[in-house]
Amino acid sequence: MERVVGLPGAVLLGLGSIVGTGVFVSLGLAAGVAGPWVLGCVVLAAGVATLNGLSSAQLAASYPVSGGTYEYGYRVLTPAAGFLAGWMFLCAKSASAATAALGFAGYVLTSFGVPGEGARIVVALAMTAAVTGLVAGGMTRSNRANAVIVSLTLASLAAFVLAGLPGTVSEDSKLAVAGAGGPRGLADLLHGTALMFDAYTGYGRIATLGEEVSEPHRTIPRAIVTTLAVTALLYTAVAWVALAAAGSETLASLSGRVEAPLETIAEGFELPGLAAFVALGAVTAMLGVLLNLVLGLSRVWLAMARRGDAPRGLAEIDAAGSPRRAVLLTGGVVAGLVLTGSVRATWSFSAFTVLVYYALTNLAALRLAPEQRFCPRWVSTAGLAACLGLAFWVEPRAWGAGLALAAAGLLWHAWRRGR
Repeated sequence: MERVVGLPGAVLLGLGSIVGTGVFVSLGLAAGVAGPWVLGCVVLAAGVATLNGLSSAQLAASYPVSGGTYEYGYRVLTPAAGFLAGWMFLCAKSASAATAALGFAGYVLTSFGVPGEGARIVVALAMTAAVTGLVAGGMTRSNRANAVIVSLTLASLAAFVLAGLPGTVSEDSKLAVAGAGGPRGLADLLHGTALMFDAYTGYGRIATLGEEVSEPHRTIPRAIVTTLAVTALLYTAVAWVALAAAGSETLASLSGRVEAPLETIAEGFELPGLAAFVALGAVTAMLGVLLNLVLGLSRVWLAMARRGDAPRGLAEIDAAGSPRRAVLLTGGVVAGLVLTGSVRATWSFSAFTVLVYYALTNLAALRLAPEQRFCPRWVSTAGLAACLGLAFWVEPRAWGAGLALAAAGLLWHAWRRGR
């Protein structure tokens, strides 16, 4: 495929993948578990993401091809490990993409006062079709659309932080107020960190697009590090302002009652138009998630087709340099999930599967030769330990379902390879 994505475009693709529904949802979920310690969860999750990001960057610089950890697992671990990474990514993120489409539709229809499950499905299908068509048209068009989407999302969050910043030092600040969901111990802090980690995980999308990035040996590592630095600062600022304005207990309760808790908090800042602007940011965030997931999922399908883990026809690249068949399949799978009207890929399940995915990333990075490294081995060792440790701090039913899904995929892979 054509290498048309430079450093600015790669950073924007990373931000579009990370700064999505996570920042609008996960803060409230983590606050419900860790209470006022949610700031610690944000910082710890950023640290784990940085370790994983450096491992991803080393692998992507050495193997600048589409597929991300699916491809790295095959090349430096085993075919089973590579397949497991791709399988977990496809299952979890297809459901996440459908959830983003339904969330986008529900939020837009609610804003216009249009009720009904049928209308929500129709709008979600229309948006899925539009995004699929956009991505099928090639990376250049997708990159331009993503730049607009990310700019609106970042601008809305920056406005939220600036408007609420004075309140963090006022007498009314609730930063020191412990909520009912305050931490009961280390388990709550680690559980909250696992939930917050899922809000950082889009940086891996830069690696899955390895064949379309110019000068990948230089661009991908710089893009991942830059993306993580910007996101960590933004998330910390948003969490600080939200906690100061509402407190951990209120923030946690809002995440369960409204679709955009940050919008509700913004209504109390008494800045005309701010709540509507934050609401727009929530909508563009969901749209950005959908766009970047269709991009990333289609490239994993492409990589799997090349190795025979998916139909070979999906590996075809059209004249525009787009894996059109893989993109259309991705859109069809997402649309099929949208038709259920009730896709709820729980955040805990998503957190578990993503942590397993990045555990395999760190394991693959440990197998790199010394000349392929630009970070010491302890970075990947610490990342592997952190991912495996955090994965089992989510609800048992989440990792139980994730392990069952992994086992089913590996059995299918073994049967297909045996044939």
